Amino acid sequence: MAKSFGTNNEYERDIWIKQTLLTIPPGCVILDAGAGSQGNKKYCSHLVYTSQDFGQYDGEGDLTGLQTGHYNYGNLDIISDITNIPRPSESFDAVLCAEVLEHVPDPIKVIVELSRLLKIGGKLILTAPFCSLTHFAPYHFSTGFNRYWYEKHLEDNKLKIIEMGVSGNYFQYLGQELHRLPDVIYKYSTGTQVSPVEVQSVEIVMDMLSRFDKESKNSWELLCYGYFVLAEKV
Repeated sequence: MAKSFGTNNEYERDIWIKQTLLTIPPGCVILDAGAGSQGNKKYCSHLVYTSQDFGQYDGEGDLTGLQTGHYNYGNLDIISDITNIPRPSESFDAVLCAEVLEHVPDPIKVIVELSRLLKIGGKLILTAPFCSLTHFAPYHFSTGFNRYWYEKHLEDNKLKIIEMGVSGNYFQYLGQELHRLPDVIYKYSTGTQVSPVEVQSVEIVMDMLSRFDKESKNSWELLCYGYFVLAEKV
């Protein structure tokens, strides 16, 4: 079985964020909006870094869906609603907003606020899932966003898309969920243990998905992990 197939979601996103942050010139002022545990701060050592989050998730949430069990924000520079960040307009040369939009009730208001905070010519680095399971509940309001959402709402808010990348595709997404299957069965089913035949069947399906992935023809447009967007305020 292709054991690593369907496991590259976070890795691809991490690499893209790192590489994109390195394109921001040294000394620029960057806001990490919805910074969470500030996992991307390590890629901003060449920048003047400011973190923001609402700081209310405790790792357990309402015990629904996928939770982390514990959560540490570290020392946040700004604790506020992401749609009302207490900084003057055009304060930042760049804004990073990674895997946040699905966790806010009104993501369009987030785009409006981040555009306000960016200087003309400033860069918005944005990632969010195309499709996601319930996680960090009760702070999970959208399963994800299609490319057309970005094209519509970024353009409406003076943000010109420079790059839009896609992570994963239909076959890889299904592979990801097959990897998650044992945990889901344990939590959400009262059935008997998975039989050896069923385990072998999953391995066969995983091999099949891996094979079809190598011959995929734009299956990302149907289903993928998410999009990576780099935009500039105009």
